[in-house]
Parts: sequence; structure tokens; C-alpha cells
Amino acid sequence: MFIHYWIKWHSQKDSSIVEQLGIFSKDSVYKEFSSEYSSVKKVEVFKDLNDSTVHAQVSLDFNSLDSLNATPAFRKSELSIKDGTKNTKIFSQFVPPIATGFGYGNKNFSITYIYYLPGETLSHNATEIDRNKLTWKFSLDDIGTGKYITATYRPFKLKETPTWIYICALFVLIVVIVFLFSKRMK
Repeated sequence: MFIHYWIKWHSQKDSSIVEQLGIFSKDSVYKEFSSEYSSVKKVEVFKDLNDSTVHAQVSLDFNSLDSLNATPAFRKSELSIKDGTKNTKIFSQFVPPIATGFGYGNKNFSITYIYYLPGETLSHNATEIDRNKLTWKFSLDDIGTGKYITATYRPFKLKETPTWIYICALFVLIVVIVFLFSKRMK
């Protein structure tokens, strides 16, 4: 999984406050996204002075999506992929309410989730969709006391073994059997 989040600051004082939050320090990011079932592969924290933003990028590996619920960052997210009817999967995540403080009002704060689901999307409550890329965009007012994001999809079929491989294997087997019987006859 790759996670990228950022926040805009208006003065150098804002920048200092944001850095003290901990969500933009490498050590804190490692702690937030690590658990017994997940490992952080890479963390990058940087400032972009062109647009007055501070960014954090995290790459992590995990056993299964619901194992991310054991990390501090996703503890209240209830991430899951469950089996649905007719070979479908149901993805869901709870977006908990967010308190910003620090002078950020509801209009100035937004959150976006982007997921690439490995299959054909059948139903969803995303705000945007492009093939198997689903995007949910929320303001604080949209989230309110919490919100679920969901999508039902039919997983792509794994590529099957081509028929010509079976034919070749059968041909090799026949050649070996003929060779063995011809050797016994002599």
C-alpha cells in the first residue's frame, strides 16, 4: 500500500505546529503504520515551499487488508474485504470523525481515499470511478460523525494455463512412453 498525505500551512509558525503534531516526523509515521502484521518499507517526509505544504509518503506491506486494523493509524477504520454472493468481494472502510483544530475550518479541510480494487466494480458509493480506481472525496461536513466507504466487485480471473501447454505435456508423455516400450521390446 502507498499512502500520501499533506497539509498546507500559511506561515512558518503553522509549519512548526504541524511538525509538532507528529504525523510528519519519520519516527512517528513508522509507529503509526507498523504492527505485528504490517511493516513499513519506506517513509519520506518533505516540505514543498512552492505551495507551502508538508508531505508524508508511506509504503507498507501487510498480510491482509483487515490486518491493517492493528496499526494505530487504522485502528478505528474497520477495513475489510468479505466474500459476497456469486463470486464477489465486498470492500468496506469506516472513516471516523476528524477533529482538526489549529485554525483549520471545515471548508479548508478535505480528505481523499483512492483504492484500486482488483476486479470489475459492480456497486459502490465512491465519488469518482475510473475502471477499477475508486475515489472518495470528503469535507469534514461530509464525514460528520463517521462514514462508510464501500464497493462490491467481482475479482479478475487469474490467467489460466494455455491449452497448448497441456498438448505439449501430453505429447512429451507419449514420446517418453513410446521410448520406454520400444526399449523393453528390444
